[in-house]
Amino acid sequence: MEKPQEERREQEIVYSRSVKAGKRIYYLDVRKARNNDLYLCITESKRRQGEGEEAPSFEKHKVFLYKEDFAHFTEGLEDVIAYVKSQLGEIEERPEWTPEPAQADDASEEAPEKKKGLFGLFK
Repeated sequence: MEKPQEERREQEIVYSRSVKAGKRIYYLDVRKARNNDLYLCITESKRRQGEGEEAPSFEKHKVFLYKEDFAHFTEGLEDVIAYVKSQLGEIEERPEWTPEPAQADDASEEAPEKKKGLFGLFK
């Protein structure tokens, strides 16, 4: 059975930050649930090239992270980042990707804020 329109709508975003990383943009949205609890929605948006004259599209993946899981998630994330750094040494940041002028006007993707890194959020 289909849910009513009001139940299908996405929860209210109370705080948001975007992180531009190469051809991907990560949206970090703090949302308010119906019970007024807050949770984190991480969305990866990756540009897909259109075929022929077809306009480019965006592939999106979402992860919902609830407050009771923040400490475990942060611990795991820091652990795997430390492992990668121990194997590869210090990691250089990727040069900033600049869309072509026609792509910059795409209303479906907002211009990201000029803030560095996803991992600063968890420290």
